[in-house]
Amino acid sequence: MPLFVIERHFAEQLDVTREGAAEVRLVNDAVGVHWLFSFLSLDEKKTFCLYEAIREAAWRASLPADVITEVTELRPEAFA
Repeated sequence: MPLFVIERHFAEQLDVTREGAAEVRLVNDAVGVHWLFSFLSLDEKKTFCLYEAIREAAWRASLPADVITEVTELRPEAFA
């Protein structure tokens, strides 16, 4: 399955809550998207999220998807 890194920009600091994450998961489940994990910038205004698919889920969840980049996973142990 293809992997995508999604860069999102928020005007205000993002308040990450259990309830908000649950809502995003519900939308993702409805369109068959798997959210793997996210990184939050120190200023809490940008996220970098790893997904297996994205566009429709982002639109349905009303989340920005400012930059969508298809990526290939590289793990250090593969080169040991």
